[in-house]
Amino acid sequence: MKQYNLINNILGWLTGIFACTVYILTCEATASWWDCGEYIATSQKLMVGHPPGAPTFQLIGRLFSMFTDPMHAAFAINVMNAICSGLGIMFLFWTMTMLGKKLMKMPEPQLGDMRTWGIFAAALIGSLCYTFSDTYWFSAVEGEVYAMSSFFTAVVFWAILKWEEQSDDPHSLRWLVLICFLVGLAIGVHLLNLLTIPAIVYVVYFKKWHTTTTKGMIYSGILGVALLALVLWVIIPYVVNIASAFDVFFVNKLRMPFNTGTIVFFLLLIASIAYGLVYTKKKDKPLLHAGILGFVMLLIGYSTFFILIIRANTNTPLNENTPRDAVALRAYLGREQYGSTPLFSGQYYTAGNPVDMKEGYAKYERDSIDGRDHYIAKAHAVEYVYRPEHTGIFPRMYSNDDGRGHPQFYKYWTGNPPAGEKPTMAQNLQYFHRYQMGFMYWRYFMWNFAGRQNDIQGHYFNADGSRDYLNGNWISGIKFIDEARLGPQDN
Repeated sequence: MKQYNLINNILGWLTGIFACTVYILTCEATASWWDCGEYIATSQKLMVGHPPGAPTFQLIGRLFSMFTDPMHAAFAINVMNAICSGLGIMFLFWTMTMLGKKLMKMPEPQLGDMRTWGIFAAALIGSLCYTFSDTYWFSAVEGEVYAMSSFFTAVVFWAILKWEEQSDDPHSLRWLVLICFLVGLAIGVHLLNLLTIPAIVYVVYFKKWHTTTTKGMIYSGILGVALLALVLWVIIPYVVNIASAFDVFFVNKLRMPFNTGTIVFFLLLIASIAYGLVYTKKKDKPLLHAGILGFVMLLIGYSTFFILIIRANTNTPLNENTPRDAVALRAYLGREQYGSTPLFSGQYYTAGNPVDMKEGYAKYERDSIDGRDHYIAKAHAVEYVYRPEHTGIFPRMYSNDDGRGHPQFYKYWTGNPPAGEKPTMAQNLQYFHRYQMGFMYWRYFMWNFAGRQNDIQGHYFNADGSRDYLNGNWISGIKFIDEARLGPQDN
């Protein structure tokens, strides 16, 4: 077993070093033409970028940019992503070998067993395939957040498999606590990492429940989604929202200076956590104790967002939304500047302009009354109301922006429905299937594994001025998938 572990570690490191080398050699020399320029600038000078921010990425990017002059900061941060991606491949290799041992039912592989070398070969082939996949390689060589987010995802999933291997050890809960810290850090890069939570729940279920059932799998899935929602819609926003409410109350009602309420809230939070840890230790409740520790580590990782408040108060040249306190940070993390998109129910593009609006919570800004600090409600969150006959469930075609041709775009993909009429559910689902799933997901997904017919992205204009959405597709001979995604197969 020691020999196996030695070779497993060596092969993992070699695979990671090889991937790092490939990515560094093919790295962008400077900024790519999208969010990369902003991420590079905000990392190099620790400035405040667009909501909801990426402070973990910026802090590590700042570290890499310190090793070169400002003229080459972009390349340094691109190299950071190349290294993150290469290390992600290394953890992917080790993940595959652990899964391979489970598949072969070999808890202690021996080098004399050919199945052991089969595990190594499978992990090597799988990790190298992913190394050269279109999406991963594309992200690895530029200064965007997805490479680092993929790295954290790879480490988190590897860590839960390490817990699975050592779950009978009384100290194995430390792996779950580590995962909480990594997830907290990853929030400061991109929320993509939260998608590992349902998978983690399933690993725990299959390890700890010796008899698994369909009902148990369904309940585990529900629990995984609930935990994901808890982190995404409760812990992440409400730590800031409650701190914001405390500060408004202490300043406006108790006439205290700015930030008093925020400080009181965090002191109460720390005291509650300390009491919980002491109580669970005294009452010998290890699972609850570990749960509180996990929450603490999640908050410690999440605390990188304090860097945004610190830097916003220094008036950096790029200071989007200026989140100088908990009150301003609430709007920043809530992405309020982008408006809302109907997800489960709402308006279709035929609804036209709103007919009414509902006021939500107050949006406060700092001011003073008679020389003392005060928060003034300058605006309110708004929820628009549309004509009910043009609303429905799961609306995929909702934007009526004629300036960017959205209604014409919807009609293109749904067979040109009658003007002014609300799309039928069949047309709504047709758009979801043909465009959102087919063109925007499966086409992109298959670029990684089937290749492309050409390097045209699609969405360009023909010589006669008409739009052409059917180019830039993946190679395939599968005939049962609709022509809209495959495009012309003449060549």
